[in-house]
Amino acid sequence: MGAQRKTLELEIKELEGMVLEMGSKVRESLRLTVKALKERDKDLMEWIIKNDDVIDELARVIDQKAVATIATQQPMAGDLRVLIGIIRTITDLERIGDLSESVAKEGLKIADQPLLKPLIDIPRMVEIIDGMLEDALQAFILKDPNRAERMCLRDDEIDGLRDQIQRELLTYMISDPKTITRATPLLVISLFLERAGDHTTNIGEHVIYMVTGEVKDLNV
Repeated sequence: MGAQRKTLELEIKELEGMVLEMGSKVRESLRLTVKALKERDKDLMEWIIKNDDVIDELARVIDQKAVATIATQQPMAGDLRVLIGIIRTITDLERIGDLSESVAKEGLKIADQPLLKPLIDIPRMVEIIDGMLEDALQAFILKDPNRAERMCLRDDEIDGLRDQIQRELLTYMISDPKTITRATPLLVISLFLERAGDHTTNIGEHVIYMVTGEVKDLNV
């Protein structure tokens, strides 16, 4: 193995480790949104908002390192796809982090009020997204396109839960307009979580591209 090839492989491994670190931070923020909403914990919501800066900075560092690796090591074929996949993956992870921040900001709007109803479907959405993210990151490390594609199929569950949440909250608002200020942030949160599911599906698409070179649109 040539010295340049060995250097390239080491740099890719380091980048993959950084992606996993970023993924772990994103998952933590996402999971904590449920705790913050259930407990109407404003301090935790503020922490989630501030933690997005940490995620954004890590994304910036990974992006710069990946671009530098492409420029200095001049990777070909499969290695180049992996590096492109890394850049695309951190973009979607960053967006999921942004959406967790947005959920926390919506939560702050209703933190001083009693919950309109017990939270059931929103935590379920987060649970599914978190599981998808775990599978997506495993597929990313193992270069397993089949696992990535299976993971993407769960996005339909998220869409179904969003529809269910919206129907239920609209019923509340129509029957009692006084509930609108408490229901609207929950409606918005369901949309943010749907988008987080879409970005997780994108990561699965990036894995498939990295391994096969095939571009698939699984957000259908």
